[in-house]
Amino acid sequence: MYNKEGGRLITPEHQTPNMKLLVGLSLFVALSAGSPIEITIPLDNSHYVEGVSRYIWMPDGNDVPQLVDLQAPAEPLRGAENQYLLFTRSNPENPQELKYNDRESVRNSNYNRNWPIVVIVHGWTGDINSKVNPYVRDAMLEVGNYNVIALDWHKAAGGLYTSAIRNVFDTGESLGFFLDWLIFSFGGSWNNVHLVGYSLGAHVVANVGRMILRRPGRITGLDPAGPQFGNNPDALNIQDAAYVECMATDGGMMGIFDPICQANFYPNGGRHPQPGCDSNSCSHSRAYELYAASVRYNRFVGRQCASLDDAENQRCDGAEFLMGNADLNKRRFGLFGLKTEAAWPF
Repeated sequence: MYNKEGGRLITPEHQTPNMKLLVGLSLFVALSAGSPIEITIPLDNSHYVEGVSRYIWMPDGNDVPQLVDLQAPAEPLRGAENQYLLFTRSNPENPQELKYNDRESVRNSNYNRNWPIVVIVHGWTGDINSKVNPYVRDAMLEVGNYNVIALDWHKAAGGLYTSAIRNVFDTGESLGFFLDWLIFSFGGSWNNVHLVGYSLGAHVVANVGRMILRRPGRITGLDPAGPQFGNNPDALNIQDAAYVECMATDGGMMGIFDPICQANFYPNGGRHPQPGCDSNSCSHSRAYELYAASVRYNRFVGRQCASLDDAENQRCDGAEFLMGNADLNKRRFGLFGLKTEAAWPF
């Protein structure tokens, strides 16, 4: 008997060249009736149906695909053990840790109340070394003076994907309390807070202001994680900041394709494959690469789309609106499509 779902935790780097040519991985799973069946998970996620499928290949913090069981029993809540690591033009590569309720940690840092605060939040199994951090950090510090804070929530983001999802709310709430304390104690403004979340991190930043009733100036969701976020109250939505922008690059697979933000950008149709990508992991991570390029060069001109179908099929010819960049005063509602090149700076 053949079924399109199933899988085991084997990553592509452990496969032989011949295995990589196969459409998927097969194994035998024993059902309750006692007789095993062979089930296969295609490496291109062509089996995946959002809200239905049990298994999906998702990239870890190093963008290496891992097979995720979306029905795996979640582990107990770990609680937020966040680390807040500050980068500025004076320390662009060597972080200074800011500690909640530790005034000396801020006084002894390069934090400047007159500069905007940009917080970067990685996704599932990520950490301070995840590629999204240097991409976005370096781009921001190239174009201006910012307090760039990389949130390291690796303890809560690690382990099973289903467990990491349970930690999203607490992690975002704790980030919100930290930022409120930082701004109240050392100066700054919520209007000058820009939260940049990649994949699962996009839903973390969604929860920053909800409990403390604050609205950051801007949220940028970089291919917000899709699996298990349909009708999830912790998911990113249009009310989470004064301006909420999303960028879909692997929509309908690892990312959300539906327009959940005020401005929703669909580069190259918003789905896999993105130009130059041969895997969903590449298309998913293309979101932060495109965003970093948009900060540095600010030349991705989106055109408004009449419908989601037009966005997917790249038939958008309406009003122009720039995708990405670092502008805290951006405001626009709608769907926007554009085409990019296959390699940096796209």
